[in-house]
Amino acid sequence: MAKILIVEDDANNRELIARIVELMGHEPILAVDGAQGVALARSMQPDLIIMDMGLPVLNGWQATHRIKSQPTTRHIPVLALTAYALHEDRLRSLAAGCDDFETKPIDFGRFREKVQALLSRTA
Repeated sequence: MAKILIVEDDANNRELIARIVELMGHEPILAVDGAQGVALARSMQPDLIIMDMGLPVLNGWQATHRIKSQPTTRHIPVLALTAYALHEDRLRSLAAGCDDFETKPIDFGRFREKVQALLSRTA
């Protein structure tokens, strides 16, 4: 069972993603903004982070950059999950340090595949 940090400000999306993660047999950890996501990444050391990009306090790009800039958290893979679906948004997410990119609305099959692929890279 992997610990997966879900950083999502929308309660409905957060609950949906948490349920998917649980159905996959993993433990969800929930954060409601980028600052809380950075703090939980440090303290909980999750196996994967699912990061919304349009977040309050610190946006997803800023939070990912902070996570990937710190020696204690840079190894944690980050999957950007966002409604920002343009090619430039993908490039910006990857430049901030995200390891992969997925758009909303969620394609459940593709989402599960990306989560499993990122978890297998760290196993």
